[in-house]
Amino acid sequence: MIVFDGPGEVPADFGPSAVTIGKFDGVHAGHRAVIGELLADAHSAGLASVVVTFDRHPLALLRPELCPETLVGVEQKLRLLGETGVDATLLLTFDEALAHLSAEDFVSHVLVERVHARSVLVGEDFRFGRGGAGDVAELERLGRVHGFTVRTIGDVLVGDAGRVSSTRIRSLLADGDVAGAGELLGHVPTVRGVVVHGAKRGRELGFPTANLSPDSDGLIPADGIYAGWFEVDGSVYPTAISVGDNPTFEGVPQRQVEAYLLDQDIDLYGKVVDVRFVERIRGMVAYEGIEPLIAQMTNDVERVREVLGCG
Repeated sequence: MIVFDGPGEVPADFGPSAVTIGKFDGVHAGHRAVIGELLADAHSAGLASVVVTFDRHPLALLRPELCPETLVGVEQKLRLLGETGVDATLLLTFDEALAHLSAEDFVSHVLVERVHARSVLVGEDFRFGRGGAGDVAELERLGRVHGFTVRTIGDVLVGDAGRVSSTRIRSLLADGDVAGAGELLGHVPTVRGVVVHGAKRGRELGFPTANLSPDSDGLIPADGIYAGWFEVDGSVYPTAISVGDNPTFEGVPQRQVEAYLLDQDIDLYGKVVDVRFVERIRGMVAYEGIEPLIAQMTNDVERVREVLGCG
């Protein structure tokens, strides 16, 4: 997949293309269904397939107090989009200049002049242009002017889970239901970050952990203990993951993500890693003393082995 960091990076001879536009936060199952339609349209018409997305949620600029936490960082989003098979992603910087583009200018400057759109797929509630003034009807009108067709995609349902949305996924993660969130995402919830030095209490207890930097990408689920996977340098390891502030000890920074790699003791400091959350084992509990904590951690590790099938 080619990534264009702004309209100016798109070659003059790129396209013509089939395009879909959106935030694509999480690149969840609903997004993947839209992209599947995009790929089919592009293939049937001999067009390049293009995702147009943004480097941040528009509300981060327009109404930061209302902006939701993002499910994935930009690097994660681009990686997930690349896995869908699209030809290119145009990543727009959502700044004051973009926010003030009129609907007509957005279409002409981005969709027509840059990616030479011939087909555009959007959700039924799609809005664009300054103040969200443009809607699907306006996009269809502009399509008739500039020579592209517009098709809308309705809500995507996943089995018994129902409608897919980033809001629902955030709610599930806030409840610690990483398995449910993964079903709607279509992939395992993942936090990506750099391993940093911690208090080394895990090593003292016999469970050395890799601590992720507080500024890691990806929405961290509710406090608790999870079964998951840890990826570093192309290798993947079964892992027990702790999220929280370690209530048994005083003075621990809030919301740490710590990963104990089963049967491994690897120097990971400074490495960029992915921590994937498969299933919640239990909530976070404070223990009165070290021995009960070690006993519980031993039980947690055995439970993680069972969940991951790594005996």
